[in-house]
Amino acid sequence: MQTVQDGDIFTVSTSEALQSNCWVGQKMTTPVKLRIIMGENNSEKLTLPSGIPESVEDLKLEIKRQCAVAEDFRLQYMDVDFDEFINLTSTAALQHLGTVKVITNAQEATGEGSTPQVLRSLSVESTSLSSTDTEILSTPDSSPSPTSMLRSQAWPASFPIPQFSYEVELQLVKANQEYHKNGTLLNPSPKLKSAILESLASVIIKYKAYPTSAEFDDVAEALIKTHACLKEQGSVTGFYGWKISLKYKMANYRSSLRNITSELSINSMKHRGGHTSPNQVKKPRKAEVNFLPDYPVGENQETLENERLELLSEVKKRDNNQIIKVKMDKTFAYRRKEVVVDMPSIAEFQSRWPALFAESEISAEFTRITTIPLSKFMSELDHHSAKLSRVCLKKGGVAGRKIAEIMASINENDTIATRRACNLKSLAVYLNEDPEKLIKEYLDVNFDNAQSELDMTALGIYVIKHEGADASDPPEDVGIIVEGVVMLKHIGDLACAVALLFGLIYNLNLSYPPDLKYSFEFLQKVLMGIDTHRLSNKVQVLKNKLHE
Repeated sequence: MQTVQDGDIFTVSTSEALQSNCWVGQKMTTPVKLRIIMGENNSEKLTLPSGIPESVEDLKLEIKRQCAVAEDFRLQYMDVDFDEFINLTSTAALQHLGTVKVITNAQEATGEGSTPQVLRSLSVESTSLSSTDTEILSTPDSSPSPTSMLRSQAWPASFPIPQFSYEVELQLVKANQEYHKNGTLLNPSPKLKSAILESLASVIIKYKAYPTSAEFDDVAEALIKTHACLKEQGSVTGFYGWKISLKYKMANYRSSLRNITSELSINSMKHRGGHTSPNQVKKPRKAEVNFLPDYPVGENQETLENERLELLSEVKKRDNNQIIKVKMDKTFAYRRKEVVVDMPSIAEFQSRWPALFAESEISAEFTRITTIPLSKFMSELDHHSAKLSRVCLKKGGVAGRKIAEIMASINENDTIATRRACNLKSLAVYLNEDPEKLIKEYLDVNFDNAQSELDMTALGIYVIKHEGADASDPPEDVGIIVEGVVMLKHIGDLACAVALLFGLIYNLNLSYPPDLKYSFEFLQKVLMGIDTHRLSNKVQVLKNKLHE
């Protein structure tokens, strides 16, 4: 290999170049090329010499620079599993020669670039989805505008250690060299330790304000993996002291932001009336990413209330789903404040926000809160279907006999809807819970007599069957009830109703039914992959069997 320096040619062997950590000041990395779709009949090639960026925001900056995009936008990528565009929440989903779509705010408002994404059934049989199934499985194009200050990513699988200040990095580089040379650990000064913790806290807050103990473990472990010199001598994990220090630093960091962000100001002493009970702290309980966001830039309670009043008129019109979606995105923070802080009755909230109780908006709101599409519920349920059936059927005793009775329905009517319903019911029985605590089944001739029971139902699904109907006949009606109020009816099948109920629990900030806590833990942590750090023994055992 030949290169030039000050006009002279000299030779460097390829092996020497590769052994060096840098070549012309840059690390040897594999360039990546992406196809960027800017609009209809408009695409560009994006070259990333240093590989795929670590975050979506970094990728957006590169697209702005190379493709000259001035306005705000969000990204979708072509998913290889479904051959469709899906919202991009992590750059880990991208690969060389992949396709990324840019969707600007202007396109959102006009509906241009909106791609309905109906999840294909993972069943081996060829079965067309019902219209209801299509509605619930549609992935909403509903990422709110960046001006709303919403978080765009859930807690990362691998926590990214930030680039520290020049002074801190200089000390860590020298200390890491000493560690790798002779094993000497660094005893950081109070100033250095405080600077490191401050930087880590500023990254943690981008994902959540109240990390769990396991998530503090993630950060501390990532720190000593990145900077081995910071390991703690005598600590079993090597990072226990860092974890404890991080907890205190995050508490102080939250205090410094309490007058700035709604998520933290609501828990200040003046808002809680001087009470300090941990149960009164309003914080995510089910790993919500956007639990209580701030209002969009330039908006206040008055302007957003006007938007809500306009929504009441828009829901009465036909063929204006795009207008409703844009307004629902805009009023998301206002709606969350009402749900989390004001806590109105379900009936009152439904009357104020009727658009939220359409199936498409239940799915969209769930994605705003978690960043995860509700369509994942069905795809994962179908993915685990065969293995879950086999595991449940191996259950012995009374529970095993009950599962066998439930699964017998498949022999009478072997459809996707039947298998999904049987698996969901069997799941509860397998976990020693009663599915009838959630799912109420009635004959149409007796439904009027059951109304009083439904009026007392805090959270449930009703299924009305026609008397004398065959096993292959669909139910007369499937609906969802919350606090005795019918939220939805004519859903179509039981599995879609469970998925929508799961979404409503997040959207309305409800707690899981105590009698079915393990079933809902499985749905959340295993099926949806939300907060997978710590599972109960029952759910962990079932998860292990599904992956054997």
